[in-house]
Amino acid sequence: MRSPYSDGEWHRLHPLTPLLRGGLTLLVIIGVIVANLRERLVELLFPVFTDLPPGELPPDPVDFLFANNLILIVGGATLALLIVLLVLFRLSWRFHTLRIGDDDVEVRSGVLFRTHRRAPLDRVQGVNLTRPMIARLLGLAKLEVVGAGLDANVKLEYLSGKDADAIRGDILRLASGRRRLAAGQSPESGRSSFARQAAAAVGSGLQGLVDGEDLSDAEPESIVRIPVGRLVASRVLSGSTVFLIALVVGIVVAASLSTLWLLFTVVPMFLAFGAYYVRSVARGLRYSIAPTPDGVRVTFGLFTTVSEIVPPGRVHAIEVRQPLLWRPFGWWTVSVNRLSGRSSTDSSTDQLAAVLPIGTRDDVERVLEILAPALTGGEWTSVFRDGILGPVQDDPYMTTPARARWLRPLSWRRNGVLLTDAALLMRRGWVWRSLSILPLARLQSVGLEQGPLARAFGAATLTGHVIAGTVQTSVGALDRDEAVRMFERTASTTVAAAATDRSHRWAG
Repeated sequence: MRSPYSDGEWHRLHPLTPLLRGGLTLLVIIGVIVANLRERLVELLFPVFTDLPPGELPPDPVDFLFANNLILIVGGATLALLIVLLVLFRLSWRFHTLRIGDDDVEVRSGVLFRTHRRAPLDRVQGVNLTRPMIARLLGLAKLEVVGAGLDANVKLEYLSGKDADAIRGDILRLASGRRRLAAGQSPESGRSSFARQAAAAVGSGLQGLVDGEDLSDAEPESIVRIPVGRLVASRVLSGSTVFLIALVVGIVVAASLSTLWLLFTVVPMFLAFGAYYVRSVARGLRYSIAPTPDGVRVTFGLFTTVSEIVPPGRVHAIEVRQPLLWRPFGWWTVSVNRLSGRSSTDSSTDQLAAVLPIGTRDDVERVLEILAPALTGGEWTSVFRDGILGPVQDDPYMTTPARARWLRPLSWRRNGVLLTDAALLMRRGWVWRSLSILPLARLQSVGLEQGPLARAFGAATLTGHVIAGTVQTSVGALDRDEAVRMFERTASTTVAAAATDRSHRWAG
């Protein structure tokens, strides 16, 4: 059964949507007013708990209102303002509608200034389901339909958790090319009162928060489990910690040279870094990754839970990377390039790019198998043994020639590129090891560059052009003649792979 919201008609979002989109600001204002009047409220409601004699509270603006008989006017104006705000919230909810058709997802909003956003289903790059902390308490979630382009995302906020799961499934099913299923009960026919919907939402949210599992699409099981200790250790063994230590040493040295005022910056600095570590660890908790019929499902987050599904054919590049401090433990991280509808300066872009925050070699193998299903059995040797752990004897990668090794004094042994039937593999780094996997079906073009320094030593840089992201897609200091041949082979193979690719319409 499909969601009743995907019948091609316009539907309203959850009635509590205005509260989460703008009403929380009103609650904060009310809280500030109550906090400033707490002494007078305590005297009126609980006089036994006040330390001052009755009527001897410090003067405040309320005394002025009572003395000038303005309390009724101010109270009436405040009540009128609240009524106006409630009416505006109600109107904004009535004019905020969504429609899921056979070809696109549409959202209309605004009372005076109307907006109409549309996401074509054949351009959907994924559907992210987010449950912020307060929304989870109310049993609500928001969907973000990721489009192919900057600022092309369509947000559906907010929906009940059950409806959000069902709508995401419908959008992915329609994007895959499958036809509609039988419709469920129309939301109009089963509509209940606002109070009943709000009570049901809060009850469901609290129960889900207590149970600790609020994802209806939790099956199949996650193929990777990240222990909390490993996650915390990975955040401590990072460049941020090295920077913090260097900063502390610098402050101590400067303070010993009579710059004592620098010592006052230590506490705020540790608070800032502590908040960064806590936020980073909380974001990686409750992590899971699993294959589904509609793509790869990645879930993470303790307070704000994010569940995204990356449909087949939407991963443009994959990178396996190992920082130096992780090498003794055999830990790796996996990130991808994919269209997210966000600018490169958006901090959430990096967050969505890391599909495996930290894992062992076995974890990396399982993740790569579902992210790059086009790789054949023989090609996995080139990925793991020769690429991630290499180089080995009889290395199949095209590497840096002897005359150009000084251009890569530490990494010339690992620096290399290899073309397979399904992907272009780029191996780099000795201090920070990495392997980039560029699926040929997603490769937009290939480039060859040669600067004046590289030209003097007969070297060149090979670049695979994909969508922008965190994955590095170029290898330099290659032999010029071999790089030209690799350029020609990659160009012809990419055209053939793109012509036969059907992963973007994955319906069976």
